[in-house]
Amino acid sequence: MRVKGGFTTRRRHKKILKSVKGYRGARRRLYRIAKESFLHSGQYALHGRRKRLGQMRKLWILRLNAALRSKSIKYSDFIHRLRLSDIQLNRKMMSELAINHANVFDKLVDTVIA
Repeated sequence: MRVKGGFTTRRRHKKILKSVKGYRGARRRLYRIAKESFLHSGQYALHGRRKRLGQMRKLWILRLNAALRSKSIKYSDFIHRLRLSDIQLNRKMMSELAINHANVFDKLVDTVIA
């Protein structure tokens, strides 16, 4: 005697269709198309998260460069001297210091340059 999977299939279909709620057209209504678009959306989301990290790093470097140029120091020289000084601060924190805590950032720059 064979087992029919109506309940299981319906539950699986409903789970996918619920997750594609905001999509348009057949991507929202038809299971086969919805499943494919749902799988691709996960790949796009991962790619987008990785891309956003790169964009944020560019922004931090841009901010650091602007803050350092006002002190007539090149960004690349600053990073090089930071490594030689064995100070381990990431670009995000240095960017925050440059924007919100200028006096602390000035001390950091003086420490690295001296």
